[in-house]
Amino acid sequence: MEESVALALDLVRFDTISPPGTEEACAAHLAALLREAGLAVTEHAFAPGRTSLIARLAGTDAALAPLVFTGHLDTVPLGSATWSVDPFGEIRDGRLYGRGTSDMKAGVAAFVAAVVARARTAPAPARGITLVLTAGEETGCRGAADLARQDVLAEASGLVVAEPTANRLALAHKGALHLRARTRGATAHGSMPDLGDNAVLKATRAAEALRGFAIDLPAHPLLGAPTLAVTSLHGGEAVNVIPDSCTFTLDLRTLPGQDHAATLDRLREAMGPEVALDPPLADLPAVGTAPDDPFATAAARIVREVGPGAGGKIGEVIGEVIGLPYFTDGSVLQGAYGGCPTVILGPGEPGQAHQTDEWCATDAIVTAERIYAALIRDWCR
Repeated sequence: MEESVALALDLVRFDTISPPGTEEACAAHLAALLREAGLAVTEHAFAPGRTSLIARLAGTDAALAPLVFTGHLDTVPLGSATWSVDPFGEIRDGRLYGRGTSDMKAGVAAFVAAVVARARTAPAPARGITLVLTAGEETGCRGAADLARQDVLAEASGLVVAEPTANRLALAHKGALHLRARTRGATAHGSMPDLGDNAVLKATRAAEALRGFAIDLPAHPLLGAPTLAVTSLHGGEAVNVIPDSCTFTLDLRTLPGQDHAATLDRLREAMGPEVALDPPLADLPAVGTAPDDPFATAAARIVREVGPGAGGKIGEVIGEVIGLPYFTDGSVLQGAYGGCPTVILGPGEPGQAHQTDEWCATDAIVTAERIYAALIRDWCR
């Protein structure tokens, strides 16, 4: 078994479901492996058991900012459906099954394996390499935000986010504004609604007012237009009582350069004065890198060169530049690293994220390791 595949299986066997979040043991396993290979590792916990790692392989030229790889260790819950495979790791017919295989322990295993092999078998690179392994990504990038607040990230010449892209190169992903809105009214008997003030009706009117809400921005070439969805509405306590309070939630997906504060002002105006917005549940900017950026062009060339060696679907789609609708830790880390060029590139299947019987092709993991190794060779030489 290839080392990257074996490591991915090891990582999937750790239960890091969030909530509650128990990344500590998985992080300790990786820390021991990285220290044995000669990397300097520091541990950072934002809560008990919620451990993130920063591992550094020093370069010989201190003037060169390092290459940074990042991935998260937590996973979403298993869900209510029964799994037909072991949710904590099983290899069958060329696929690694289990929670977190695609999202995104396969990506973590691939870049860790590439860096460990480089550290063990070759002289120190001119440009250093940093690994940022985070806890709490699935609940709003909490680990990455904690590292950014601590100011322990230093600098980066390029950032690789190993989230699932089926080894396709993504140069952008949308940001997220997750919001909770509230309306207030007055209770009354259900038979005398005119004596009350129905908070649910206020909320539904506000939600309906958002049906045509548009953000005046040109469509992004890889991401399209911003989107807005009303995702829940809760109000009322009994069938015969006029509700005096109601909450509803909004999921906005935003574009690179979009001003979230200005977007919030427009939302308030569209919904009217009877609606109050809580502080954002998530406020994560979009990520974008110009296609002609030197780091992006280097990554694109390597994906084209290395990718065709893979079999099946991976070889068919490799080399395309794409954008992603979901957010990643790049939302936090790109800004924390001073706006460094950022690519999203990982072996996982995007459609498998959060699915029952989640899987990642084992040959995709090996291909990702080869891509990362080639990027290290060329960018850090």
